[in-house]
Amino acid sequence: MQIERPDVRYIAGVDEVGRGPLVGDVVTAAVILDPNNPITGLNDSKKLTEKKRELLAEEIKQKALSYSIGRASVAEIDELNILQATMLAMSRAVEGLSIGPDFVFVDGNRLPKLMMPAQSVVKGDSLVPEISAASIIAKVARDQEMLALDAQYPEFGFAGHKGYPTKAHFAALEEHGITPHHRKSFKPVQRILALKEL
Repeated sequence: MQIERPDVRYIAGVDEVGRGPLVGDVVTAAVILDPNNPITGLNDSKKLTEKKRELLAEEIKQKALSYSIGRASVAEIDELNILQATMLAMSRAVEGLSIGPDFVFVDGNRLPKLMMPAQSVVKGDSLVPEISAASIIAKVARDQEMLALDAQYPEFGFAGHKGYPTKAHFAALEEHGITPHHRKSFKPVQRILALKEL
């Protein structure tokens, strides 16, 4: 499927990582690629090995005209809901770019509030190179944060499941309760909180 690209100078791509996990911020990235400095191998971050993602993330940071990471905190996720927090984080990523884009492609089927024309693209991380680059930057950034959290709370195994709702994560929650980094508005976390209050 060919996505029609507007005839403008600066096109940014935006993607998020971390809507599904029970812990940590939702992390977004915005990237403006340099057409004169192409990067080969860009793809949806989920389709790449961890090593390949990390190598590409470094290459994107070196070659992109501009990139920016945005986030919404656990408190904001709990206050707003995960969808609204994701939109907020996406707006922040675009606002953080050192070059104002003329047009923005956003992964998914919704658009955050932006100051410039934008288009949402379902499966955009496989179809639009700028979104692929953003998905890689966001994924690597969030994974690194999960490794840092793993060092802080080794009993939770965050390095393995990255905060997603896995059997191992549920078992750790049952045994150890929640950390300050867990999203209290998410049902599995609420369930643990309710059990702890009994």
